[in-house]
Amino acid sequence: MKAVIQRCLKACVEVDKNIVGQINKGFVVFLGIGKDDTEEDLNYLVKKISGLRIFEDDNQKMNLNISQIAGEMLVISNFTLYANTSHGFRPDFLNAMMPQRAEELVNLFIDKCKETKCFNKINCGIFGADMKVSVENDGPVTIIIETESK
Repeated sequence: MKAVIQRCLKACVEVDKNIVGQINKGFVVFLGIGKDDTEEDLNYLVKKISGLRIFEDDNQKMNLNISQIAGEMLVISNFTLYANTSHGFRPDFLNAMMPQRAEELVNLFIDKCKETKCFNKINCGIFGADMKVSVENDGPVTIIIETESK
């Protein structure tokens, strides 16, 4: 699995000009599911993201995690994180998981994040939809986590 985490002041996602998810201070997580990913990968990612200390404390040091700031999370499924551009200019997505199973794992990721009770609120986009995502990136702070590198 691959996750691109952006620390934000606010974010929203629209589908067909309707806001389907929005948050205030917290994380926007672009989540890609690879063809060989498992529930073990998912559990690792949930633990890593929920404990990630990238919010500033009183000394302006990145020391606080999402629960310590009562932060929110917006999850956006994003198979294009598995783009292979090594051959030519048109990417292939052969390393991305097939949509039906990928959607199940995205939903399981969201459910497991809710179980942690680390997030004040969790919203998400619509799997497979053409989404317009607006992010007011804070910092900017952008972290990439790949389960293959654990």
